[in-house]
Amino acid sequence: MGGAEDKFDDKVILSTFVQLAGGREAKIAIVPTASSIESAGERYKALFLGLGANEAQVVYLADRADADGDAPIELMQDATGIFLTGGNQMRLSSIVGGTRAMQIVRQRNAEGAIVAGTSAGASILSSHMVAFGASGPTPRQRMATTVAGFGLVPDVIVDQHFRQRDRIGRLLALVAANPSLLGMGIDEDTAVLFDHDGSVEVVGRNSITIVDGAHMYSDIFQVKGHGNITISGATLHVLTPGRRFDLGTRQLLDD
Repeated sequence: MGGAEDKFDDKVILSTFVQLAGGREAKIAIVPTASSIESAGERYKALFLGLGANEAQVVYLADRADADGDAPIELMQDATGIFLTGGNQMRLSSIVGGTRAMQIVRQRNAEGAIVAGTSAGASILSSHMVAFGASGPTPRQRMATTVAGFGLVPDVIVDQHFRQRDRIGRLLALVAANPSLLGMGIDEDTAVLFDHDGSVEVVGRNSITIVDGAHMYSDIFQVKGHGNITISGATLHVLTPGRRFDLGTRQLLDD
């Protein structure tokens, strides 16, 4: 989820998550670690219960000791859906990365549980997480930094609040430095569903932008300081709700 998902009207994205997690049988674990808002976890708990989930519990992880303790394992081991809130993704990665809590998230996903995140919670699901960076349309050297994410979405760099915060430049720069990876920018109130067959589907109100650098040229290795980067031959896909895309072939799928 690209952040700022609708919480007041039809709640399409959050409703989709609850349904995928089991609907009235859903047992949802909410991890609000990234957020500085104390009530973030409880707010999503109320939303998910209001959307028909059977159970919703907040998993509080204030430090790495919490994330390595027994409590998160007990709360998440039976969850059919795990939800990571937005906030500061570096807080999420530095507290949860490499801990038992991260391992149980990966394990439950491998066992069939739905794992979703919004904003910072979306970024950390990829193997290469955007830690921080600048805005703007022109790709520049040192425009963004990546760190290790949870690795649930391999070979993709996920960025969020994409069009609303003008992040195309930094995504282009990241793909220029890592052309084997797909760049995926998710707009606000928009989500991407990753299927087991390697396809994705867009849900929500806006769009996603995919940058494919497999055949691109860039001079990123020559640019000094914070200079602008030349990029040519990158393939850009802008996908609206309902569209599906094959991550393996890097092509739009027919309806």
